[in-house]
Amino acid sequence: MNPSALELDMAACHICNKVSEIQNHHCSRCGSQLHPRKPDSLARCLAFGFTGILAYIPANLLPIMLVTQLGTEEKSTILGGVATFWDMGAYPVAITIFIASVMIPGLKFVALGILCGAATGKIELNPRSANRIYYLTELVGRWSMVDVFVVAILVGLIQMGNLMSIEPGAAAIAFALMVILTMLSANAFDPKLIWDRLRQSDSNSPVP
Repeated sequence: MNPSALELDMAACHICNKVSEIQNHHCSRCGSQLHPRKPDSLARCLAFGFTGILAYIPANLLPIMLVTQLGTEEKSTILGGVATFWDMGAYPVAITIFIASVMIPGLKFVALGILCGAATGKIELNPRSANRIYYLTELVGRWSMVDVFVVAILVGLIQMGNLMSIEPGAAAIAFALMVILTMLSANAFDPKLIWDRLRQSDSNSPVP
């Protein structure tokens, strides 16, 4: 196996990705401080991830939208909105909201847990597969804000005084917080740790 940049006392800048000698302490291109690995990567990833899970629960249980029509207030949760669109026959909309707002965040938590397990050696996972999971997690994370965008648009468009009005519910805040926390969790994770674990396993393997 070829020597890694860390073994050659080199490090890639986390801002501009320029590879420089660690002894320089700062990137020669952008001036950012050099770290061979993201500081406290696993601890920050898990902290953000667990906090995101705590926000994920009220985001799905509390009402995300409050609709007042002719003096009658109706509360709607994410799953309630999915069921409403499904009953209306708007199947693509119902499926899109369910995938983007319920399934993707849940899978993202699972993916981050798998990556942390692979980095600590608790889960056996091919580093190439782990990298694919990591970049896929970052790619789909931005689509988790669909519900928040829909509520924001409706609040801005549908304000008819006493006839009808729409206001965001507590779940909208919890949902936005959950998305931000999962993005921070994914950003805190350093995929290089998985390759470090592979090199450590290879170095500890007995020579035949």
